[in-house]
Amino acid sequence: MGQKLANLIVYGLLALALVSLLALAAAPFSRSLVEQWSRRDVESRSRLIYNAIQNPLVRALHDHDAGRAQRILEGVARDERVLAVGLCDAHGALRGSTEQMPRGFSCEKVARSDGESFSSMVNGGRRVLVASFPLQTGGRRTYLVVLHDLSYLDARSGRAEALVVAALAAVAILVAGFVTILAAFVLQRWMLALRRAADNLRSGRPGLGAGDRAGMDGQMLRLLRDLKVGRAPTETPHVDWSPKTLRDLLDASLPGAEVIVVSNREPYIHDHGEAGVTVTMPASGLVAALEPIIRACGGAWIAHGGGSADRETVDKDDCLAVPPDEPAYRLRRIWISDEEQEGYYYGLANEGLWPLCHVAFVRPVFREQDWRLYERVNQRFADAVVKEARTDDPIVLVQDYHFALAPRMIRERLPRATIITFWHIPWPNPETFGICPWKQQILEGLLGSTIVGFHTQFHCNNFIETLDRFLESRIDRERSTVTLLGHETMVRPYPISIDWPPKAMAEQAPVGVARARLRDALRLDADAKLGVGVERFDYTKGILDRLRAIDLLLRSHPEWRGKFTFVQVAAPTRSKLATYRGLESEAVSLVEAINARHGCAAWRPIHLIIRHHEPGEVFELFRAADLCVVSSLHDGMNLVAKEFVASRDDEHGVLILSSFTGAARELSEALIVNPYDGSEMSEALDRALRMPAGEQRERMRLMRQQVREQNVYRWAGRMLIDAARLRQRRRILNLAGASLRT
Repeated sequence: MGQKLANLIVYGLLALALVSLLALAAAPFSRSLVEQWSRRDVESRSRLIYNAIQNPLVRALHDHDAGRAQRILEGVARDERVLAVGLCDAHGALRGSTEQMPRGFSCEKVARSDGESFSSMVNGGRRVLVASFPLQTGGRRTYLVVLHDLSYLDARSGRAEALVVAALAAVAILVAGFVTILAAFVLQRWMLALRRAADNLRSGRPGLGAGDRAGMDGQMLRLLRDLKVGRAPTETPHVDWSPKTLRDLLDASLPGAEVIVVSNREPYIHDHGEAGVTVTMPASGLVAALEPIIRACGGAWIAHGGGSADRETVDKDDCLAVPPDEPAYRLRRIWISDEEQEGYYYGLANEGLWPLCHVAFVRPVFREQDWRLYERVNQRFADAVVKEARTDDPIVLVQDYHFALAPRMIRERLPRATIITFWHIPWPNPETFGICPWKQQILEGLLGSTIVGFHTQFHCNNFIETLDRFLESRIDRERSTVTLLGHETMVRPYPISIDWPPKAMAEQAPVGVARARLRDALRLDADAKLGVGVERFDYTKGILDRLRAIDLLLRSHPEWRGKFTFVQVAAPTRSKLATYRGLESEAVSLVEAINARHGCAAWRPIHLIIRHHEPGEVFELFRAADLCVVSSLHDGMNLVAKEFVASRDDEHGVLILSSFTGAARELSEALIVNPYDGSEMSEALDRALRMPAGEQRERMRLMRQQVREQNVYRWAGRMLIDAARLRQRRRILNLAGASLRT
């Protein structure tokens, strides 16, 4: 312990010295650094101005409407940082400008550039940045020039230099104070705990047997070892999250932990085929994220066995070792009868909870018999968890709205278990959830969890508001925890994502090849514009609204007729439910009407393909398209949007994304739309089809960085990090309690 305290003091002094050195060294560089940042900011602002006015300005010049062109330039010049805006021709002459254009400005340097350029000049003692961009107007090259006043940089740089020095000085003072307080606190608490434990072990206190003393000694050693984990920077965004990262995290933070996954979908499916029994792994982000965890710890996965050969491939306990080629964990299959499937899955889960949580204006259906079957199946899965658990404190990962009751059922049998429940769909506001006849039982069931996770903070807030409305519980809004019957549950956002790089990208042809293939298949011209939409035939996905927006686009912008084609891929799903069958029928009729209204013998505006596509086929569609539309009326996340971004390693293509998806909070560089507003959707389609390649590249590059860093392995890792911290905290409290009792 003395060595640990000495290390703490040494680290603190080193940090203090480092901060002091930084204060002396950083000040001279802060001015130039701020100027560089500010200049890049001004250049970016110039590009945005160019992208915003390019099309209307070109049209005005093409129409020889000098008045309209001048109004556009004057509108830009209203920006307080913009000194002047003008137009230069290819011969170096100034064709037009706003009033504040400096008299000494010359277009000669601008006319010599081939593309966009940035240069500096001095006007009346003030520095000016000159940004120029080429415009094509009727075969003649014209340049848009935007002059930015940079005089504000001197004041900003001086303030930045002073702030840097002041901030680093404050940090130095805080570090010194923090080290002093922390050293005293650690010394006092740890010396007290260790002294008590040592006294107990030496004296053989009455009632404390040799086994108990050995157990307490082991707990002390584990506690000292586990506290080292807190220094690992596992939550930094710079970690390259991968299956290996997850395995390393388990080894470091959860050594020896037993992990059990509970999901409706199984990771391996056995079916009868022409060549005998075949095994497939479903294309699922959930499976991709959780499989590395189970493989690393050798735990168990409990899921519904729905394959035609699933029963023939398990042992007497309904288990089998998977993966088939290199067994690493147990797959425990649960059998569900047709009656139970109708009530638990199609009934309560998908006719009740699904429309209730998605607020998609489809009336939820609640039947007493469905609820009873839902309870029965949840109990069956909970019993399987208890049977499969090899320890009394496993980590149980419960997945989705199919198992709202299971956490409480598991908690009653395994009170020391760490239960993480992730709700993959939205959580509605309290008024909407209040429709559910069994709202209290569902909320109590979920609060059996140690952690309840949602995609977004908005859904977490809705969940806590619902608890506040319908349950007598203690809510700590600052810590985002809820306590019911003495058990505390954390409520946290964990945005799910996809694996990076996606496995489907491994066999993909170059983008140019994919574009040529799809256009040949659809008998389109090589330069035809192409849009895609890919999802299940579900009423929450906004497919009908998307088709109507395309109809409106062709009405309001008839120039796209014959030049733009949309491919809508929709996989049949839940066909037993009348709502889903009706949606498919309505979509077919709508496509036929739009094609008849706008199409001709040689061209159809919409191609509707109703079948399941493998991931490789979907990614080829994405890579061949100019734009992708994700117009969900409500969605927890929507991974299609992230898959489109991941597919575009050429950094081209435009994503049109519904504001009612969790993905819209992460992919802000997409064109965000209200899917209920057909006019807004159609204008977004037109803007996407006209978007310059440079703007596409800037938007796509930022979105790809987001998806790469926030991938599915980070989603799983963040949940495990929180689980590790809670388990460590519980061990510390238990150990402290044991010391006080003795």
